[in-house]
Amino acid sequence: MPKKGGKHAEMGKEAQAQCKRAKLEAACSPPVLNFESPDSLFGSLISPIKEEVFFREYWEQKPLLVQRNDPLVAAYYLSLFQLADLKELCSQGLYYGRDVNVCRCVNGKKKVLNKDGRVNYMQLKKDFDQKKATIQFHQPQRFKEELWKIQEKLECYFGSLVGSNVYITPQGSQGLPPHYDDVEVFILQLEGEKHWRLYKPTVHLAREYNVESEDRIGNPTHEFILKPGDLLYFPRGTIHQADTPLGASYSTHVTISTYQNNSWADFLLDAIPGLVFDTAKDDVALRTSIPRQLLMQVNAADSTRKLSGLLRRLADRLELTRELRSSDMKKDFITHRLPPCLGCDSDALVPGGKLPKIDSKIRLQFRDHTVITVEPDQENAVSTVKPPLCAWAGPGGPLRETHMMGTEDDTASEGGTSQQTHGLRFPLSHLEALKQIWSSSTINVKELNLPSDEERENLALSLWSECLIEVL
Repeated sequence: MPKKGGKHAEMGKEAQAQCKRAKLEAACSPPVLNFESPDSLFGSLISPIKEEVFFREYWEQKPLLVQRNDPLVAAYYLSLFQLADLKELCSQGLYYGRDVNVCRCVNGKKKVLNKDGRVNYMQLKKDFDQKKATIQFHQPQRFKEELWKIQEKLECYFGSLVGSNVYITPQGSQGLPPHYDDVEVFILQLEGEKHWRLYKPTVHLAREYNVESEDRIGNPTHEFILKPGDLLYFPRGTIHQADTPLGASYSTHVTISTYQNNSWADFLLDAIPGLVFDTAKDDVALRTSIPRQLLMQVNAADSTRKLSGLLRRLADRLELTRELRSSDMKKDFITHRLPPCLGCDSDALVPGGKLPKIDSKIRLQFRDHTVITVEPDQENAVSTVKPPLCAWAGPGGPLRETHMMGTEDDTASEGGTSQQTHGLRFPLSHLEALKQIWSSSTINVKELNLPSDEERENLALSLWSECLIEVL
C-alpha cells in the first residue's frame, strides 16, 4: 500500500533534505571571517577595505558602506542570527525589557509595545505580523557562539567593550525614529533588506544618545538598501533611521557597537586622580593648602591662575615619567569583557603538565585577556588582572550571560570583599618581571628581572597555578 501523499510527498521530503544539506554545507564551509587573531578578524570584517584606509578615512569621520553581493558572506551572516531563532530562545526564558524590546516608530516617535514578564513567542509573532512592530533583541552574543567569537576578538582588537543588538523589522515598517548614538556602529545585514538614511551630525562624536526631529536633520547625506552580506559603519553622532521596504518580507540585522565612554575626556577623568596622587607625594606645591574660603568664593580668578600652574606641573611630571597609574577604565574593561571562546580546548583552564622550574621556558596564555595594573591607592603593589576562570568554562559562563547587560556583578560578596577585580597581587618589585612575561613570546624563568631564583620560580608558579602561563 503506497504511503499517504505518494510520490509528490517523497519528492517534497527529498527537496527538504537537499535544502538541509545545503544549509549544513554552508555552515561547515570555511568561515568568511578570519579568527586567527584580532587583527585578522577585523580585517576580514571590513574587507575589501584595508585597515589603514579605514582608520585614515572613515573611523570617527564618515560612514562606510560595503555592498558585497557575495553568497558565501550572506550565508555566513545568516548563521549569526535569524528570525527563526527567536522561537527556541523564547522557550529558554526571555523577558521584556531585559532581553527583548518591541517597538514601532509612529509619527516620528518611538512607541514601545512591551508586555510584562516573560516573552511569549506567539504574542511576539502576533505583534510582529499584525502591529508591524520591530523586535529588538539585546546582546545576542549571550546565546549565539559565532557572535561571541566575533565580539570577543573585537574587544581584543579595540581594547574596549563591544556590544550588539539584533533588529527584526517587518515590511513597510520602521522601528526607531531618527536618532544618533554614543557608540561606533557596525551594521551586518543578515536577512532581507533594509532601507537606510544617514544625516549630517548635529553633535560630532556625541557622548550621549538623542532623538532628532525630522524638521531639524535636513536631507540625507547617504541613502541606500542593505542586503544580506552587506556591512555599514558610521561614527557616533551620525543621525540615522532605517525601515524595511515593501516587498522585502522582513529585515534582520545585527548592530555591533563599541567605544562608548572611551574618549580622551573619559580617560583624563579617569587617569588624572592617579597622576595627582603620585605627584603630590613628591611635589610640595600640590600639598599646600587652598586659599581660605575658596569653596565659598564666586570670583576665583586668582585661584584659577594658581590651578593652571599646578596643572602644568602635572603635565611636566607626566612628560618626565611617561607613566600613568592604572585606571578604573582598565579594570572595568577587563572585568566585564567577554571571556575567550575556547570551544573544546578547555584544557587551558586547568593547571597541568610540567611545573615551572628555574630552567623552564614559559609563555603567557590569554595575553589579550591579561592586564598588569599598578593601583594609585595601593602602596608597593602590582596586580595581574583577568576575568575569573569560572567564566571561561563554557557557554554558560557568568560573564557571557551578563555581558553588556548592565547587571550589578561588582557588588560586595557575602564575605564583604569586592568581586570587581580578579587576579593576583605581587610586590611592586615584580613589575618589571611581569612586563617581561607579558611582552615576550617566550621567556626563560631564570631571565626574569628579580633578585633571586626563588622569587623567579615562585612568580612563575603563581602564574601557572592560575593558568596564566604554560610551560614549554
